[in-house]
Amino acid sequence: MRKFVRFAALAAVAAFSLAAAAFAQEVEFKDPSGDDNGPGTYTYPTDTVYKSGSFDITGFAVRVKGDKATVEVTVNSNLEDAWRLGGGFSVQMAFVFIDTDGKEGSGFTKGLPGTNVLFDPKGAWDKCILLSPQPPGRVRNEVETKAADMKSAIILPTRTRGSSRTISASVDLKELGSGDPQTWGYQVVMQSNEGFPSGNDLMTRKVNEYEGQHRFGGGNDGDCDPHVMDILAGSGAGDKSEIDAQHQMLEYECNADGTAKKLATLEMVHKK
Repeated sequence: MRKFVRFAALAAVAAFSLAAAAFAQEVEFKDPSGDDNGPGTYTYPTDTVYKSGSFDITGFAVRVKGDKATVEVTVNSNLEDAWRLGGGFSVQMAFVFIDTDGKEGSGFTKGLPGTNVLFDPKGAWDKCILLSPQPPGRVRNEVETKAADMKSAIILPTRTRGSSRTISASVDLKELGSGDPQTWGYQVVMQSNEGFPSGNDLMTRKVNEYEGQHRFGGGNDGDCDPHVMDILAGSGAGDKSEIDAQHQMLEYECNADGTAKKLATLEMVHKK
């Protein structure tokens, strides 16, 4: 009887340890509120569906359980499905870029079409999870048409949901590759879901010089400014100093004809 009790106790401890290990692979970052202005000058479109805080990232998390990885992007406003797309949110779209190998120059240094950003070669991205409220078939077609050279690195969740203030989706861990998610580099690019994208833009909403009903303002009417409202910066602790770090990363320069003289260059954020 004593042996049975001891065995049961050891089994319980082992089970608890395994369960704890299953939940141990969590990576969480915070982002300061009030920095949903790109390089510091961007303004929201004028239509009422773009509510204050809609593009203001306040948190990001990756939670690994078993063979699944769940990514969560939290914003500073309650999500609404104003355009009735069926997933609990409508106006947001987030790109989760991941540097899985940590090797300089290994991966992509160019952002997805329509973002108008580059990545520092030290943190070139290997995978990107695309969180869109659009139907998966539409998103897949857009990727195949406009980002064919990157499509093997772009992960499209079967289902992306918005609830309260958090957009989330689960993907197969094997799609992200090998390695420890706690050691990877991350960058979250907050954009707006555009149902009628311009040219080769991957469903991204443009930033113009002046805001309009469905256009961000404070940028440039050419194609030289980053079409990005918020990103992670610094150590991802949510410190106010990270606002300046974001603004510096998103600095850009335009030529007189609206082409890019210097594109914004992003860096990865790592768990400390």
